[in-house]
Amino acid sequence: MARHWENREKMRASLGSNGKWAHNLWYLAAIFAVLGIISDAVTSPLGLESMSWFMLAIATFLASITFFIGWAMGWYLETTAAKK
Repeated sequence: MARHWENREKMRASLGSNGKWAHNLWYLAAIFAVLGIISDAVTSPLGLESMSWFMLAIATFLASITFFIGWAMGWYLETTAAKK
């Protein structure tokens, strides 16, 4: 059974979608971090406590890393295929 990283054509085809997911998660994590800062500054919870917003930001940043790695791998495969 072929794994995801062994199927080069699939990784090259998912180059755009991985980049979009990575950037969307990155922006969402930044929004969570800003909400955590605002929640801590006004000393009133904005739906969640400030530490919960920061933990959501960290989790979303970590989730975006997987998509950035997939994007980078797809970009590498795209450029090496163009050289041939």
